[in-house]
Amino acid sequence: MEEENVTTQTTPEEAKLLVQEIIGLIEQAKSFESYRVSQKKECETLVWRLKQLLPLLLEVREVETTIPDPGSRCLMTMKKAAKASKKLLKTCHGDSRIYLALENGAILGKFHDVYDKLNHALSEMPYAELGISDQVKQQMDEILMQLKKVKGRTDTQDMELVMDLLVSVYNKDGRNADSASIERLAHKLGLQTLEELNRETILVRKLVKDKKGQLKPEAMQQIIDLLNKFKRAAGLPEEPEFQDSDFVMTKSQEKAASVVIPNEFLCPITLEIMSDPVIISTGQTYERESIQRWLDSNHKTCPKTGQALANLLLAPNIALKNLIQQWSEIHNFPLPKKDPPANADTHINKDSSDLQTLVHNLSSNLLEEQRKAVEKIRLLSKGSSENRISIASCGAIPPLVQLLSYPDSRIQEHAVTALLNLSLDESNKKLISRENPISAIIEVLQKGTVGARENSAAALFSLSMLDENKVEIGSRNGIPPLIDLLKGGTIRGKKDAITALFNICLNQANKTRAIEGGIIEPLLKFLMDKKLDIVDEILSILLIFASHPTGRQEMGQLKFVETLVNLVQDGTPKNKECAAAVLLELGSHNSNLMLAALQFGVYNPLVEVAQSGTDRAQRKAKSILQLMSKAEQIP
Repeated sequence: MEEENVTTQTTPEEAKLLVQEIIGLIEQAKSFESYRVSQKKECETLVWRLKQLLPLLLEVREVETTIPDPGSRCLMTMKKAAKASKKLLKTCHGDSRIYLALENGAILGKFHDVYDKLNHALSEMPYAELGISDQVKQQMDEILMQLKKVKGRTDTQDMELVMDLLVSVYNKDGRNADSASIERLAHKLGLQTLEELNRETILVRKLVKDKKGQLKPEAMQQIIDLLNKFKRAAGLPEEPEFQDSDFVMTKSQEKAASVVIPNEFLCPITLEIMSDPVIISTGQTYERESIQRWLDSNHKTCPKTGQALANLLLAPNIALKNLIQQWSEIHNFPLPKKDPPANADTHINKDSSDLQTLVHNLSSNLLEEQRKAVEKIRLLSKGSSENRISIASCGAIPPLVQLLSYPDSRIQEHAVTALLNLSLDESNKKLISRENPISAIIEVLQKGTVGARENSAAALFSLSMLDENKVEIGSRNGIPPLIDLLKGGTIRGKKDAITALFNICLNQANKTRAIEGGIIEPLLKFLMDKKLDIVDEILSILLIFASHPTGRQEMGQLKFVETLVNLVQDGTPKNKECAAAVLLELGSHNSNLMLAALQFGVYNPLVEVAQSGTDRAQRKAKSILQLMSKAEQIP
C-alpha cells in the first residue's frame, strides 16, 4: 500500500510560541558582547543578519489563521538556524583562542551551514499566504541576495594570520624570524599578559577534557605547543606534553586533585603550590622562578595588580615558606623540586659600563675592536628580551645600521644579525625603521656572505611586520634579491626567502612585483624537492599568487596541476589541505583545470580527503567536487 503524503499545519497559538522561541534564541545569540579575533568579523555579520529576521518574525507572530505546512517547515528550519547560531557565537565568544584560530576553516564552515539553513527557510517561506507586507518581503529578498553571495564566496581567512600560524606551528628550527611571528600572533590573538595566558591555559585544559576522543592527539599537541611558545615569550612556565588524550600530571598535580591547597600557598602566576616564595615591591608573593622569568621578559609591573614596580628586588617570604613546609609534611604533600638557576653569562643591564663600552666601540677606528664589539652585541641580543631593550636603550641601533655598509663581510654579518635579533621587540622594530636600514639590508642581501644573506632575508621579514616597511622593501627593489636567494640559496636560505616573500607580498603592489620578477617558476620547481621539506610553505605562498590573474596564468600548467593531484593523493594531511586550497583557487577561475585534474585521477583522492582530511581540507575538497560537477556539464 502506497503511503500518503502527510501535511502538518500549525495553529496561530502554536505559531506564536514557535516564533517567540526563535526570537528568544536570537536575543540570546545577540547577548555576547565580544568574540575571538579570528572569527570577530563573521560573528558580527551573523548577529546583524539575525537581527534582520525580526521584522518577518514579528509579522508571522500576528497571523491569525492556521500556518500552512510549508510555513511551519520554514519556521522549524529557522529555529534550527537560530539555535546553531547561538551555539556558534557562544563558542567564538568563550572558547580557547588558539583552538579557534587553528580551526578557523572548520568554524567558517559552520557559519556557512547556518546561512544554508536561513537561505532555505527564506526561499521557501509562503509570504503571500501568510499576508507578509511588501516592505518585509523586500527586506527578506535582500537578505537572500546577501546569503547567495556568501555561498559563492571562497576563503575569507586572514592570510597574514594563516601564515603566522603556519610559521609558528610547523617550523621547528627555532629561528628568530619565527619568534617574530609568535610575537605578532600573540598580539593578534590577545595572548600576551599574565591574565590572558592564565585564562587561555584554563580553556586549553578544559578543551583537552571536553574534546577527548574528538580531536586527534597531534592536533591537541599543536595547541599545547603554541600555548607554550606564547608562555615562553611572556616568561611563564610551560604546559606538559599531551599524551593519551590528556595532560601528563606531575605527582604534585595528582596530589592536588585530592587535597585542597590553601589559596595563599598558590603562586598567582602558575596557580601551583610554592616552594620558594618571594615578595616583590608591591607586597605580593610569587614563586621565585616564576616571577624571575616574568622580570627577565622585560616586565616592570606586578603580574597580579598591574602596579609599576619600585624596584626589582625579591625578598624571601620565610614565614610563608615555613607554613607551606609544615602543611606539606602534615598532609604528606610533595613540594615540586626546583633546578638550581643557570648562570646567565649573557645577561646585561642597560646601566652596565661594559655595555656602554661595547656600543662606543661600534664606532671605533680599530677594526678588531669593532669586530669584537659587534660580535658581542650580536650574542647578547640573542639572549633575552631584556637584553634587547637594554642594547637599544644604550643607543646601539644607529651605529649597527651604519655598520651594514662597512666594507668588512664579518662585521656586516654580525651587524645584520644583531639588528634581526633586536627587531624581535616591537618597539625596537620602530627604532630600527627610523634609521632607514632597508636599502643597506637589501645590499647585504645582494652581496653579503651566505650567513649574512640568510639573516638579511630574516631581518626583512621581521621588519616587514610594519606595513610601511612592506611598501619600502618593494619600492627599493628588495624583491629580486629575495627571489635570487630562493633560487640559489641553501635550504635555510630558501626557507628565509619564502617566509619573507610571503609577508612582503601581502601588499598588492609587491605581489605584482614578485610575479613579474619570476617567482612562480622557482616555486614550482622546488615544490617536489623532498630535501627542502617546504611543501606547505610553497603552497601557502602560491595560494597568494593564485589570487592574481597573471599568477594564475603562470600556474595554469598541466604539470603543476598533476603535481597538486599527486599531493592530494599521497601528501601529508597538511600537504593535502594546502594543495586542495590552491587547486580550488585555480579551478574557480578556469574550469579546464578542473577537467585536467579529473584526467590526472584526482576524484577518488578528493572523495577520501572530503571524508577524512583535516577540517579545512574536507571543506576545500567538497568545494572542488562541486566545481568539477559543474565543469563536466559544460559543453
